[in-house]
Amino acid sequence: MAAVLRGVRAAIIDLDGTMLDTMPDFEVAINLMREELGLAPITVAQIELMVGKGSENLVRRVLALDHDDAGVEQHFPAAMEAYQRHYLVINGRHSEVYADVVSGLERMRADGLRLACVTNKPVAFAKPLLALKGLDGYFEVLFGGDSFEKKKPHPLPLLKACEFFDLPPAQVVAIGDSSNDAEAARAAGCPVLTVPYGYNHGVGIHETDSDGIVDTLLHAAALISTQNDAI
Repeated sequence: MAAVLRGVRAAIIDLDGTMLDTMPDFEVAINLMREELGLAPITVAQIELMVGKGSENLVRRVLALDHDDAGVEQHFPAAMEAYQRHYLVINGRHSEVYADVVSGLERMRADGLRLACVTNKPVAFAKPLLALKGLDGYFEVLFGGDSFEKKKPHPLPLLKACEFFDLPPAQVVAIGDSSNDAEAARAAGCPVLTVPYGYNHGVGIHETDSDGIVDTLLHAAALISTQNDAI
């Protein structure tokens, strides 16, 4: 883990499952959408397996619990509209900031790291959520799942963040909670750290190819600082 963090000058940080526990928001919005469509509510345990690859994927997977492929496509427009409408209303009301996120961001900024938030959540959801939780001021840039034609695990959003910083990927660490983050970082050429407490599609984070697991963002900040001090 240590060697790849030497010379890191910026960090790309995921949102859902990394900085915020947003699963309660997903549960409310999805079940309000399902109620509109005459479908029974589903559990957090079911939803956790579906989150992480963007809103369109989430809504389609939720519909697939009750419909075949043709039915999913038939009901998708109405379901997507309802989900987005409900999510915008409750966005952030039921979510919580994970432990040591604020102190981790403070430490990174104090150490001179530049910060970007890159998420698969649409910008219209991510921007007010960061503001509501008081996290928006830490980031120079926010890229969402609809910022580019590809989203994580494709490397494009991470490469765009590196371009924004005018830094080579080797000097920009990605920090996230899932294989989406790790795969995107590997493809982009960024070092990557993962946290063990988020959403990883039902798969243990130890099975994900990263450069190390950090307990918190503060732990990540300390590791990066230690390696930069050693240069």
